[in-house]
Amino acid sequence: MERSEDFGRSGYWYPDSDSASTVDVLNMLRRYRSAETAMRTRTRISMGMNETDLVALRFLLREQRAGRLVRPIDIARMLDISTASTTTLIDRLEKGGHARREPHPTDRRAGVIVPTVSSDDEVRETLGAMHRRMLALVDELDDKERAIITRFLAGMTSAIEEASDLDQELRDVIRDHEESESAGE
Repeated sequence: MERSEDFGRSGYWYPDSDSASTVDVLNMLRRYRSAETAMRTRTRISMGMNETDLVALRFLLREQRAGRLVRPIDIARMLDISTASTTTLIDRLEKGGHARREPHPTDRRAGVIVPTVSSDDEVRETLGAMHRRMLALVDELDDKERAIITRFLAGMTSAIEEASDLDQELRDVIRDHEESESAGE
């Protein structure tokens, strides 16, 4: 069998192997992120929304399912945008038929933002089949496998959140890993 160094350092040509290398895992994660980004773009386009509007709508739907009221200030804080930008965003959601303003049930001075039933239905129709496939895949895993994947994804999330320059950090990690593999031979 050919050695891994015979395939170059790019991570795009791999020897036949029964197990995934570190580069294989990172490339598969990159492929997943790319697929998710493309899916989000298709969803935004089909719903006629921008990314911020879609994030706000998902927040409204999640909070509604949890039985929590959403005030405009809650949207502003969640998105880390100004109240003026929040007003503009809510106007767009209303105009698109995705949300509506309602009076607060206990505070006459305040209002709440509620997702429309049609918007909830549209999100379920657009993403429902994909979510069912994803849930089925996770359901096939045993508790130990789910724990490993959860730990891995939490670690990857921390690595990304802490990186000031992710591309450089990734190059450094790969270089360090390759150097340690070379030193171990």
